[in-house]
Amino acid sequence: MNIYLAFSLFALIILGYWVISELFAMLFRFTGLPDDKARFQVISLLTGCGFTTHESELLLTTRSRRRLARITMLFGYVFNITIVSAFINVFFSLKVSELAADLVSSIIPLLAILFIVAFMRVPKVRAWGDRLIEKLAGRIVHKDIANTIWLMDYIGQETIAQVTLNEVPEAFQNKPLSESGLKPDYGILVMLVEPKGGKAEPASAHTVFRPGDKLTVFGDYATISRAFHARERFSEQ
Repeated sequence: MNIYLAFSLFALIILGYWVISELFAMLFRFTGLPDDKARFQVISLLTGCGFTTHESELLLTTRSRRRLARITMLFGYVFNITIVSAFINVFFSLKVSELAADLVSSIIPLLAILFIVAFMRVPKVRAWGDRLIEKLAGRIVHKDIANTIWLMDYIGQETIAQVTLNEVPEAFQNKPLSESGLKPDYGILVMLVEPKGGKAEPASAHTVFRPGDKLTVFGDYATISRAFHARERFSEQ
């Protein structure tokens, strides 16, 4: 294998690494991990760099995340070993006489890598990719759920999330917040309500949910999703 083929392979590996990291980040987002934290922790797990922050404790809070973290680490280890082995094989198969010509020809795959990286950093392209992932994930995982939830941040073991009510769940229809049972039955605190086309206002005991409302709520992420029949979305709308 010459350098040209090696760098072409390297370009494909970079692209594959990006796709893999996005896939695992998406899986972690399904468990309720915020987007930015999911991406950072996935890169740390795949590369095996051992970078530890307080955020990494979020991976240990649920059984599904611990299992997914183990899979990510093992996959990253095998993937990295395969890459190193391939490039060692390339290095020992090189011929000095072909080195100069191969170095020149390797410019093409290097430029391809730079183009891919620059292209994916364009905000509109990144937003399009997130929308595509969300659309596909929504069809596959939550076909029958109309409402959406966006995880904004963690506070301890609880979350702050925004729920968009495309449809008001039957249990909360035409009921004031004080009679909804969200706080005593689900442990969910509704902090803000933003009507469709209106301004966000603090929720009160007399608040009645309407289709199109955006609710800023505090509580357990899985419980919030279940109570409002909401599916994950990956970015602020």
